[in-house]
This record gives sequence, structure tokens and C-alpha cells, in this order.
Amino acid sequence: MKSSFNAIIESKTPVLVDFYADWCGPCKMLAPILKQVKGDLGEGVKIIKIDVDKNQALAAKYQVRGVPTMLLFKDGKQVWRQSGVLQKNEIITIINSK
Repeated sequence: MKSSFNAIIESKTPVLVDFYADWCGPCKMLAPILKQVKGDLGEGVKIIKIDVDKNQALAAKYQVRGVPTMLLFKDGKQVWRQSGVLQKNEIITIINSK
């Protein structure tokens, strides 16, 4: 997972990473919101979901202490981070401003 993760975040296209867990209620609320974001932005963003229970080393590397936590990468650099659920328009505004 680690090598492919690094290849994904090196993209010129912004990459929104959603660190989540299956048992997390707010994570379940965020999933359809992220689908709407992808629907609105299309090829303008890549959205990947990382299960913290299955990818503990990656979650530890990015110091994910609570879920959901979203990180936005551009050209391999983290440009934004937020824990909790945001609305579709907030997420789109953040992606477009970075």
C-alpha cells in the first residue's frame, strides 16, 4: 500500500485522502458527501479512502488520531488537513483554493 500511496499523492491533480474506519458514524456520514464532491469536480480531484484499522502504519505516519480525517495533497505535499465532517461546498472550496 505504501509505495502505491506515494505514487498516488505525487499526482498533479489534487488528492483528497479520507482516513476512516468502518465502525465510525461520522465516517459513514462523510462517504456520500465525498461522492458528491467527486461528482461535481470529476477529474479535477482524486479521492481515496484509507481504512485506519487496515493501514495503521500509514495512519501513524500522518498522525491520524481521530476519524474521519481528511488530508489534501498536491504534487506530493500535504496542503490541508481537517478532522470531522465537512459539507460538500466547504470541501470543494478548499480543494479549489489550494
